[in-house]
Amino acid sequence: MVSRELYIHASAADITIALLEDKKLVELHKEKPNNDFSVGDLYLGKVKKLVPGLNAAFVNVGYEKDAFLHYFDLGPQAMSALNYCRDVRSGALNAKNLDKFKLAPDIDKGGKIADVLKPGQEILVQIAKEPISTKGPRVSCELSIAGRYLVLVPFSDRISVSQKIKDKEERDRLRKLITAIKPKGFGVIARTVTENKKSSDVEADLNDLMKKWEENFSNLKKMTPPSKVLGEIDRTNVILRDLLNSSFSNIVVDDEVIYNDIKEYLRTIAPDKEGIVKLHKSRTEMFETFGIERQIKGSFGKHVTMHSGAYLVVEHTEALHVIDVNSGNTAKSESTQEENALKVNIESASEISRQLRLRDMGGIIVIDFIDMQRAENKKMLYNHLNEVMKADRAKHHVLPPSKFGLVQITRQRVRPEMDITTSEKCPSCGGTGEVTASILIIDEIQNNLRYHIEEKKVTDIILQVHPFIASHIKKGFPSLMHKWWWQYKKRIRVEGVMALPMLDYRFVNHLGDEITH
Repeated sequence: MVSRELYIHASAADITIALLEDKKLVELHKEKPNNDFSVGDLYLGKVKKLVPGLNAAFVNVGYEKDAFLHYFDLGPQAMSALNYCRDVRSGALNAKNLDKFKLAPDIDKGGKIADVLKPGQEILVQIAKEPISTKGPRVSCELSIAGRYLVLVPFSDRISVSQKIKDKEERDRLRKLITAIKPKGFGVIARTVTENKKSSDVEADLNDLMKKWEENFSNLKKMTPPSKVLGEIDRTNVILRDLLNSSFSNIVVDDEVIYNDIKEYLRTIAPDKEGIVKLHKSRTEMFETFGIERQIKGSFGKHVTMHSGAYLVVEHTEALHVIDVNSGNTAKSESTQEENALKVNIESASEISRQLRLRDMGGIIVIDFIDMQRAENKKMLYNHLNEVMKADRAKHHVLPPSKFGLVQITRQRVRPEMDITTSEKCPSCGGTGEVTASILIIDEIQNNLRYHIEEKKVTDIILQVHPFIASHIKKGFPSLMHKWWWQYKKRIRVEGVMALPMLDYRFVNHLGDEITH
């Protein structure tokens, strides 16, 4: 079984979440505190204008660009959702559940947007895609609230069980259970993790989802559009909710508030897993300690080198992503060209599946694998790519190789692609190409050190620099560190930090807080 670990690093600007499988980084998420317009959020919006040519509407949900709502995203029960919003807002509906709410007939599949919506109309929508590039969010009227085991779908009576649950007896058991506990006016989807779960756990999850719907009702009554009515849980808890199973061996957090939140959340969804949560208290940054920073630097960027020496070239355009597979220095005299190509392609397919998850690349991805002549090898590569893509939670479809040897993947895009800049801008020249002589960086560090200690009277001070500079400061006897000890009568700790550019440095205290001028 794959061993999963989650590392959560909090800073003042954002929260970075790293998911490792068998010690290898496979997902990286950056979450802003109080992040709005996340997938799953419910908003009370107002129809801004209709665009008959697109059969769509633009909805004001409070973002700088209006949200896009296509007719197909209204869903069959759009009239029920609109009537519910109207009745709750006007006070005509005072019940938190849907027992007495009359469902409207389904809208026409081939209808027009103007038959359903009108400008200025208040509407309850759900974020389906986060704002990407110059586009506003994409929204839907097909509302749903996801829990650990179930998904609650208002204005429906349908019961569905995940197709990944193959056992017929288990599917029948879940259908009977959900039928017995399902409230009127709601559909329910049983997620894959519901398989073989106790009836009490499934019922408790449904009760939690109903509490969220009641919260949605209460907020909807009193809010003024545009407003967020119900927020999805934060990205950390979404990952835990969707992925947490017995394969999780470690969850490490470097922020006490988030640590307590996660422990509290685990008590509700998996009490037996509470013990795997650990608080990182070391002065060294967590991503440095566990080698995650090195993986980030090596995994993003235009060139991605693999263990064998083969490498990928990743290019991005407005319309699609292109990945070129190169054998590098992997060719061996004892291997035929066909054998070598198959080996490199198989390794590349595994790395590409990781890259898609890691960068959250969406849309169309075109892969130029190394040419192979034998049909069985092409089939083996296609089957392997499909197999390694099964771990990807985003909806995707892998097309067979074309006659030119290109493989196309379509992958769901619901949020902006993760983009990490791996090249470092020179801190001295700001990218002009000319730098101050590197020997002067030591003078600058010593001047600032003297200023902090003698003039600002700072007593708790640690110098963080690039490891190469740290080695220079520590080498020899007497080293610069020894000289500082004699000069200031105190030991100045020097830490090498890979994340820092070569000629950059900072002073921090023992808590890791930066000491500013």
